[in-house]
Amino acid sequence: MTPIPKLLLSSVVRGSQQGDSHGGLYLVDPGRGAFEQVLDWNTCDIDFEGRGADRGLRGIAVVGDDIFIAASDELFVFDRTFRITASWRNPYLKHCHELCVHRGRLYLTSTGFDSILRMDLASRAFDIGLRLQPGGGGLTVRVFDATGAAGPAPSHALHLNNVHVDDTGVYASGRHVPALLRLAPESVTVAAQLPLGTHNARPWRGGVLFNDTESDVLAWIGPHGDVRLPVPRYPDADLTGVQLDRSGLARQAFGRGLCPLDDGRIAAGSSPTTVTIHDLAARGQVASINLTMDIRNAAHGLAVWPFSP
Repeated sequence: MTPIPKLLLSSVVRGSQQGDSHGGLYLVDPGRGAFEQVLDWNTCDIDFEGRGADRGLRGIAVVGDDIFIAASDELFVFDRTFRITASWRNPYLKHCHELCVHRGRLYLTSTGFDSILRMDLASRAFDIGLRLQPGGGGLTVRVFDATGAAGPAPSHALHLNNVHVDDTGVYASGRHVPALLRLAPESVTVAAQLPLGTHNARPWRGGVLFNDTESDVLAWIGPHGDVRLPVPRYPDADLTGVQLDRSGLARQAFGRGLCPLDDGRIAAGSSPTTVTIHDLAARGQVASINLTMDIRNAAHGLAVWPFSP
């Protein structure tokens, strides 16, 4: 079997306070059971309002030698030594969760605006946004100029937390949306039904793959049946940081972060920060590595690390 690749993981820390660590970046080698923290995200510019707010780093996309990683309202580019080489803000980017790259364009969820923003990677400039909003008894898409002043007002009714783009379309999902949505300039259609509270939903192998976060499982609803694999859990006595979570949101087995590795193996994240390699064909775990037992520290973004040591 092909060796499990090394992964880049981002984490957030729920309930952290100013002066604390807010998560960071880790290189994880699940096959060897090893990891290295390569960046500790600790900044004084963190907004402490709202669910999750700005604590930690979020979605990851690797493009050539550039590593794009989102914070809440800023997009960063790191080199392979994790030095920041560029960053961008946008008035319509708030509480960003995930990123996706397709055909020279980078797509970002803007949870605080119920929108998806697009950046042209050739010009390194934001160009358009897609705002989801109620209409016609369902949802509609409003296309707006992401560089102008006539964009949408803040809104997080849908809690959009994921975007996936491939040759079949632009897909979005969120905690308060019971479906994987396919977006077009004039329409929104349902690509697949989902339970509420999901993360990382995407089309995969003729079905839909996602973290069913409310049920503590990784799920694949495929053409020949469903596969549901449990997220790792630990004895309560082994957990740390429980009394330090002032948000009241931190819990173990919160599944978030997903990265298909091949036709059957999936890397998935959970809290306290853990990376698990699932084999959907065998319906079991291939490997699992825990990075910390701090209940506040939660996995967020996952991507294959394409660079040699």
